[in-house]
Amino acid sequence: MTLQEYLHLRNGTDVRGVAVDGVEGEPITLTPAAAKNIVAAFCRWLSQKTGKDKLLVAVGHDSRISAPALCEGAVQGITMTGNDALVTGLSTTPSMFMLLKDERLTKEERPDGSLMITASHLPFNRNGLKFFSENGGLEGSDIKEILTLAAEISVGSEQTGKTLYCSYLNEYAQSLVEIVRKACGENEPLKGKRIIVDAGNGAGGFYADKVLVPLGADVTGSQFLEPDGNFPNHIPNPENKEAMESVCAAVKAANADFGIIFDTDVDRAGAVDKDGSEINRNRLIALISAILLEERKGTIVTDSVTSDGLAKFIAAKGGRHHRFKRGYKNVINEAIRLNNEGEYTPLAIETSGHAALKENYFLDDGAYLITRLLIALAKAAKENKSLSDLIADLDMPAEAQEIRLRFSPDCDFKTVGFAMLEEFKAYAANHPHATPAPDNHEGCRVRYDSAHGNGWALVRMSLHDPILPINVESDETGGCKKIAADLYSFLKNYDFLDLTPLEKAIK
Repeated sequence: MTLQEYLHLRNGTDVRGVAVDGVEGEPITLTPAAAKNIVAAFCRWLSQKTGKDKLLVAVGHDSRISAPALCEGAVQGITMTGNDALVTGLSTTPSMFMLLKDERLTKEERPDGSLMITASHLPFNRNGLKFFSENGGLEGSDIKEILTLAAEISVGSEQTGKTLYCSYLNEYAQSLVEIVRKACGENEPLKGKRIIVDAGNGAGGFYADKVLVPLGADVTGSQFLEPDGNFPNHIPNPENKEAMESVCAAVKAANADFGIIFDTDVDRAGAVDKDGSEINRNRLIALISAILLEERKGTIVTDSVTSDGLAKFIAAKGGRHHRFKRGYKNVINEAIRLNNEGEYTPLAIETSGHAALKENYFLDDGAYLITRLLIALAKAAKENKSLSDLIADLDMPAEAQEIRLRFSPDCDFKTVGFAMLEEFKAYAANHPHATPAPDNHEGCRVRYDSAHGNGWALVRMSLHDPILPINVESDETGGCKKIAADLYSFLKNYDFLDLTPLEKAIK
């Protein structure tokens, strides 16, 4: 593979590519041989960072069908460079970092670094690599450095390091159980509660039997717990409409007290209340914010598409809402920065379900997020309350939608897109019905007055793709159409955009 082919695999702070055939027009780009070289490069990078000549590097994977072949390539990349590999088998992304921090292990038993073979919620034919050092997940610049090195590295053909096999999910699950028991002061604080888990055939099925059952919960009605990388039931993704409808229906059918849905590798999660309503996106952020702000007032960092109602809710709880750029690593790094500057910031969270708590190494961990919610659920039950009572005063918009406009393939989408955004900022500043937000960290967020939609719009560039996402919310029925019409009057002047989705929104 060429340097350009390796660099093309970089997706923010991850490596991602097509790993198996099956989708027309999508040739394989991430092979076991490529994985071997990339992981060998990671080992060299990690050796430089740690000063160690010989490393122990852990490898885990989710349920994807390409995982075994890529795992074999990754192990070769470790052992053929003289290092030892610890294969943990079916794992979650957060567990691969917590393995590096587990104080129950001796210093010699703890790996020096780890990697997770996953592509999160992407289709079955995709896969990828996510890397950890003891300081956390790698930055995008680290990934670029590793991929550049992978194009140059020459890996031997003989295994000179050892390969060890040991699952870590049981230990990881037990640590979550102990967190709940300690916080609630009893062995089975969920006794009498029926809680549904929907793992979407990803790696999250362990949570039902290894966490909920030991805490006394009845998990009858849980679904799609068995790992299956073909994802035959629905995409394991809390943001996916079909997936959320499925778990909501399961909660209603089982007359459950609570529902949980994980993405494939369990670094994201969503929830369902006992009436079958979603606790997702703004409601999920509000819920965990309410729990944390009750313990200590501070700042909540979110991505840029959160609602005005959420900002009002956080302020009412004594917190400060700090909107930042999309991308889970962006919000995490911003929260870390604020803490380092002396501003207590307990939470960094995206509307996608990525939630990272200061108390948990700022690791985006869907299972830890849910564990925190379960503690609140158990405590609320003792007062004859439900989790939804904690967010009863959250103002929700009457309407909300996302419109995604694609750039024409023959244009330099980043150059023309960012120039267009600057012109939109000027447009909004010169129209009294549209007021730009004072805290734009990404794109342009504009508040529309009551006569022109009574809501807001955020126009921004996609992080990686030639797409212009537009998020619109309104506090009145029909308001989104008014806002979309105003946006159309501006965007129709740019022929490099396909406005078809926007035209449909205003019909």
